[in-house]
Amino acid sequence: MTDWFAGKDIRAIAASVRSGECSARAIAQTALARIADGDAAINAVTRTLPERALAEADRIDAQVAEGIDPGPLAGVPYGVKDLFDVSGLPTTAGAGRLRQAAPARDDAEAIARLSAAGAVLVATLNMDEFAYGFVTDNAHWGQTRNPHDTQRFAGGSSGGSAAAVAAGFVSFALGSDTNGSIRIPASLCGLHGIKPTHGSLPMEGVYPFVHTLDDIGAFTRSAADLAAVDGVLRGPAADAAPSTMRPARLGGWFAANLAPQMRAALDALSADLGDLPVVDLPDVSRARSAAFLITAFEGGQLHKDALRTDALSFDPATRDRLIAGAALPRSVYEEALAFRAVFAAHVDRAFAEHDVLIAPAVFGPAPLIDDPVIPIDGVPQPARANLGLYTQPLSYLGLPIIAAPLAVEGLPLGVQLIAAKGRDRALLDFAVHLEARGLTAGRLAIRSPLS
Repeated sequence: MTDWFAGKDIRAIAASVRSGECSARAIAQTALARIADGDAAINAVTRTLPERALAEADRIDAQVAEGIDPGPLAGVPYGVKDLFDVSGLPTTAGAGRLRQAAPARDDAEAIARLSAAGAVLVATLNMDEFAYGFVTDNAHWGQTRNPHDTQRFAGGSSGGSAAAVAAGFVSFALGSDTNGSIRIPASLCGLHGIKPTHGSLPMEGVYPFVHTLDDIGAFTRSAADLAAVDGVLRGPAADAAPSTMRPARLGGWFAANLAPQMRAALDALSADLGDLPVVDLPDVSRARSAAFLITAFEGGQLHKDALRTDALSFDPATRDRLIAGAALPRSVYEEALAFRAVFAAHVDRAFAEHDVLIAPAVFGPAPLIDDPVIPIDGVPQPARANLGLYTQPLSYLGLPIIAAPLAVEGLPLGVQLIAAKGRDRALLDFAVHLEARGLTAGRLAIRSPLS
């Protein structure tokens, strides 16, 4: 079988389909074959959708034959984290207790927009139960492994989405990000990923976790691909990039506890961008704590009734945290919400002088699954709880943030590119600029031997 999308970016695949160079059916078959060939080692996929994928592909091929443009994502194969509604299937949100839930009547709005643009859905993808975790270790669907080194975490909670793209099973995937669930796996798997301005991408038909912080976004292997998918999800542009972007580097909290290779990579990026000024934000630890409390409270409240009646059906790694969150007093939650105005003022002062703030996405390369710790202040701490060290404080404000993979040798390392609310398009343009300069580079980890 010819590997129709090997080495091709999203726009090239769509152009090939629109021109008739290759068929959407052949591409969908290739994606399904890649999953069948390679997923046993990665465990990124919870369900393949061959009937749907081939039906969508045949519809696109028929449009091409009739001279109709199927859309900007014509024939591009993708997957979705298993918390997006897919018509006819139960939406599990990674929970075994929902495997037999009533099937969704309609696709999530994001899937509907992608389908209208010609994309072909081929799989649903693994996640931490109810999106509560940073390592995609699921009691019912198992551990998702990093395609760059299967002894290491892929990150979470959207680890299946990241691993599927990094492994070359699909051209892009959708995930969700509450406290880093796109940015962390993107960084560990060598991908671009976006947490958009809060509420700017469609959340209809997405299983909720923490409504104050939840957003959806895409994983891709390039910044240009990320912009293409985001454009379909977002619709007409809401902002334009200024002629120049003034970047700065976050110090303080965001410069502490870094692995040597991450510190060196950030120093090199700063030098390549003209020795970036350093901004120290106050109260970062309080912002992280506040985001943690909001997450615990809202997650606990969402699942409180189910925990009362059937607690044992929950993943043990999720259950205890949800119970603890449900026990939090509302006054603590309201105090955490109120602190946002204080922290937002600190960040607004930084944006008065800089357009983009750059920070690490994680401390360094993906931790080993059999040694799941990271060093914090010289003491080994559980990776499951602390991979969000640099993402959680920024989630708190609902800012647009892109995870971008640095152009480094060895295991992937990623940074966060942060802009003011509503500047998503400008931030995407900046990510494309970094990529064009060779300062960031997504990587394909493995490829199925299908050709």
